[in-house]
Amino acid sequence: MDIREDLRRIALQEQTIRFEHFDKATAWELGSRLKLACEAREAAATIEVRIARDTVFLYAMPGTVAVNAEWARRKRNVTELLEQSSYGVGLTLERDGQTLQDPSGLPLADFVPHGGCFPIALRKGGFIGAVTVSGLPQREDHALVVQVLAQMCGVELEGLALDE
Repeated sequence: MDIREDLRRIALQEQTIRFEHFDKATAWELGSRLKLACEAREAAATIEVRIARDTVFLYAMPGTVAVNAEWARRKRNVTELLEQSSYGVGLTLERDGQTLQDPSGLPLADFVPHGGCFPIALRKGGFIGAVTVSGLPQREDHALVVQVLAQMCGVELEGLALDE
């Protein structure tokens, strides 16, 4: 894993994977597709989709525990505050030798820069929400969300997906 290359690709993901329009029906479809993708991997995760800080889809799959929802909340707080993927924020801090608490003083109890939350953005209009998966290793959480978002937005992952 090369942090610089990952950050370059995550920036491209955030710029490229955007919706023409996004509403509660789209949120339901996104959450449902993520559930199916987790099931296909035989993985259990907590899945949350929010629009304007309002939870419109929340599902804790069989096999999850309360800590998955807690991690989802903390990752989502990072994305909603900074309007960036939680994984990208974490990698940036790692590259710079900092923690989220160093530059901002944000409490670790409420904010964690680990992979799995990605900003929902419109092609015209910018950031409108966040989608979070918690249950797999953080890089896999991020990759799963990006894969499903890209499919829904008709974006090819060639050159955008993180190396495995």
